[in-house]
Amino acid sequence: MINISLLAKKKRNNSNKVLESIIFRWSPRMMTGKTIPENDLLTLIEAALYAPSAFNAQPERFYYAKQGDKSFTDLIQLLSAFNQNWCKKAAFLIIVVSKKTFEHNGKFDRTHSFDSGAAWQAFAIEGVNRNFVVHAMSGFDYDKAKQYLKLGDDYDVECMIAVGQPSDEVNQEKITLRKPVKEIAIKLT
Repeated sequence: MINISLLAKKKRNNSNKVLESIIFRWSPRMMTGKTIPENDLLTLIEAALYAPSAFNAQPERFYYAKQGDKSFTDLIQLLSAFNQNWCKKAAFLIIVVSKKTFEHNGKFDRTHSFDSGAAWQAFAIEGVNRNFVVHAMSGFDYDKAKQYLKLGDDYDVECMIAVGQPSDEVNQEKITLRKPVKEIAIKLT
């Protein structure tokens, strides 16, 4: 079986000794179409629970559909044509949603998207550590997703994720590099 972290290790330089789970995480698309036990997906969601969030509010929600279920076909229809093509071989499709208000007082949670993004990162790192393809996307109809899930104004749709087992074709995918730190680190004087 292909090890997706080892593929990234061949392309990405880890000269500053960043935690390997972070630096060798990447988002391939090539999947086998084989199933993954639902409990494995729930373990990725459990990892997301441990991401930091304001007041430990955990605003993230993971609505998921399993390959072969009607809901999976429904979620495929929400995707752009490009994403529909490769996502058909995912074991699961997930819509990540964030709750915009705190449960403890009903006030607006300014960091709901930020905190849900941290949850996505924990989900992704756990998935790659288990050698799953874990790929987040923005190429889908957000409004239709919100309608499909019957969400009120208290929720925002953040992204959609495909999860599956890597196929041999993953070797042919381009592993993206990152900007130099000096391009994103701005020292204030």
